[in-house]
Amino acid sequence: MKTLNKLFKKNSSWSEEIRSSDPKFFSRLSQQQAPEYLWIGCSDSRVPANQIVGLDPGELFVHRNVSNLVIHTDLNCLSVMQFAVESLKVKHIIVCGHYGCGGIKAALDNSELGLITNWLRHIQDIMHLYQDELSSIADPKKRCDRLCELNVIHQVINVCRTTIVQDAWNRNQEISVHGWVYALKDGLLKDLEMCIGGQDDLDKAVSDRAIARQQASV
Repeated sequence: MKTLNKLFKKNSSWSEEIRSSDPKFFSRLSQQQAPEYLWIGCSDSRVPANQIVGLDPGELFVHRNVSNLVIHTDLNCLSVMQFAVESLKVKHIIVCGHYGCGGIKAALDNSELGLITNWLRHIQDIMHLYQDELSSIADPKKRCDRLCELNVIHQVINVCRTTIVQDAWNRNQEISVHGWVYALKDGLLKDLEMCIGGQDDLDKAVSDRAIARQQASV
């Protein structure tokens, strides 16, 4: 069996570099993690959560899956959320998609990819909600980018509708949910101005989405 010696060498170099700049870094890190943020992002290898926002290990709790979906039957995602909210007491949940997402493009193209096609049906549900708006965008790339944004917006709403976040708000725990998109072309984040910190914010966001869909269909 071949071993990945290259990765072990890189790990050794990384560890030496960290200990050289901060000798107590790993001793502090091994004691306890206390991140303020939960990141729900895409599995795409070009979107490394910590590096994008310039945070060190221990400062960002991370869950990633194809196309950054928050599905109410996904016990993996929900378990991460529960631990982050109830045990780590994170103050912010960030849902971050990225432009040029392969999952979004596959959903738009109605590609048949086997098992993952079932996962992408959730994106297609969103696509059908905004069919009028998306069909009005002639450029396929821009249409895909817009669906990336709409997907993030709806995943933020999904996060807020979980019993985990609802219970946190009911016990007056401070927690806000944010929607961002990352651009591969320049490494910059776009704030979709989808910041929800309580039930009133959620109700308004859902109402605004409904109004936007009605306007797009006129």
